[in-house]
Amino acid sequence: MSLIRPPMALPKLGSTSDPAMSTDTANATPETAAPEASDPRALTLENVERTLDELRPYLMADGGNVEVVEIDGPIVKVRLQGACGSCPSSTMTLKMGIERKLREAIPEVNEVVQVL
Repeated sequence: MSLIRPPMALPKLGSTSDPAMSTDTANATPETAAPEASDPRALTLENVERTLDELRPYLMADGGNVEVVEIDGPIVKVRLQGACGSCPSSTMTLKMGIERKLREAIPEVNEVVQVL
């Protein structure tokens, strides 16, 4: 009794009629083209929100939150909400917490500014 299977022949790339398996990108349609993965380090609202979502549990534990107001070039403008808005330590929270985390995750961020 043999446990070794004979090798299977694999089809050559691009030799199939299945468009999902084709390597021919010249005739690719939106349905058959591979979707471009968004860069998680690009300065987009989605990436800023994703990064802030990692910090929100800590802010909420102290009765606060953060809202993105605007992205103006490399500057992210945020509004601290709840207890964070009136906390004497909000400047430290903004600079040493939120700004530091955003700059680590998204290198394009130069500054995070609080708006009221």
